[in-house]
Amino acid sequence: MDSKTKTIAPEVTRRNFIKTAGVGMFVAPYITSGWAKTPPSDMVRHAVIGTGGMGRNHTRTFGKMEGCSLVAVCDVDPEQLGKAVKDLPNAEKIKKYADFRELLQDKSIDSVSIATPDHWHTPMALWAMMAGKHVYVEKPCAHNVREVNLLVKASRAFNKCVQHGTQRRSNGAHMEGIRQLRNGVIGKVHTIKAIDHQYREAIGRAPAEAPPTGVDYDMWLGAAPKVPFTKNRWHYNWRWFWDYGNGDAANDGVHQIDVAVWALGDKYPRRVVASGGQYFYDDDHQTPDTQTTVFEYDDTQIIWEMRLWTPYTLEGHDNGNVAYGTEGKMEFGRAGVVITKGKEQIKIEAPENVEPIMPNFITAVREGNPAKLNAPIERGAVATNMALLANIATRLGVSSLQYDPLKEEIKCPGLDKQANALLGRTYRKGYELPYKA
Repeated sequence: MDSKTKTIAPEVTRRNFIKTAGVGMFVAPYITSGWAKTPPSDMVRHAVIGTGGMGRNHTRTFGKMEGCSLVAVCDVDPEQLGKAVKDLPNAEKIKKYADFRELLQDKSIDSVSIATPDHWHTPMALWAMMAGKHVYVEKPCAHNVREVNLLVKASRAFNKCVQHGTQRRSNGAHMEGIRQLRNGVIGKVHTIKAIDHQYREAIGRAPAEAPPTGVDYDMWLGAAPKVPFTKNRWHYNWRWFWDYGNGDAANDGVHQIDVAVWALGDKYPRRVVASGGQYFYDDDHQTPDTQTTVFEYDDTQIIWEMRLWTPYTLEGHDNGNVAYGTEGKMEFGRAGVVITKGKEQIKIEAPENVEPIMPNFITAVREGNPAKLNAPIERGAVATNMALLANIATRLGVSSLQYDPLKEEIKCPGLDKQANALLGRTYRKGYELPYKA
């Protein structure tokens, strides 16, 4: 395996790194310019950080994958950690950690995947790259726009494979459908719908209580403000609180937005128009249950529609996309990819030998080649940022938001200051980001 790695970027000196480590993070004397050696074989040694629902998908997949050895798992919840590897081959040999900082000190680990709550995605990914690891980060890759952009810059500075967990980029039928769409199979595309229609149960109101036994709740909170523990801020439901997640826009929505923006060449829109709010739930939810966002391009629009209170699909889809062209339409959904032209329907067949997203990541790591990734962070960043911009526009109730990805700033009539403040966050002392581009 060709490591082709940098273990520390010019902007991050050892002195600054240790200084940062002194306020709650770890001192890492192992990070030097040459510790990351090519392993003696092509077996990639992988670790999983975060072992909840999605995390267990990671442990099952990486734990049984050819050419990959799952060597460590990490979670602040000992109950989750205990379930993480019990059904895997050689489970007794897989190391278990409660603190990701200790895991990253293992020099033999080549790569990590991060399946924690969203507010930990970028900090952990940055620390992992600084420790010489390649990174698979679940969607959304970050909690806020500034983190997204920093993650892209860091991946380039450290020359690391950073795969984003938007798995449709490794779906053969989707790949072929996008290719044909771009080649004009349905004519000029002027509208693409991104659909998120599903029924989610209300979460009620949960009282403050003591964290579960053995849980490092302060570590779980990370950069977020210190607040009392409640079960609604805990497993899965943390998604509906702004301090940790970004609602369904960045949960399921980022998948559909990603397919739409992929079809348009991964370009940012010139304007974002959004509306919505919490119309259905009367509980601890903070994020919207109803949201409609229009991403406007010069002669095309992406329309994202999200409703979390209905079992009724939109145009036959609960989660999916419909691209409308001048000569037909193309649908991306659970039934595959289908072209409709008049009364004729054509199902797109997937090409052979397309690697699923996780094996694709391991192949890229083995070869030390980020160009091999099907869902590189540069692509995932666009869809993630668009979902986050949809939230900003919705929260401010604005009719027009313009984002400049080069200047990393928003223009929003009368609300520039408020909008730009939502591009980032305030980090709790001891949990500041370890890297600055």
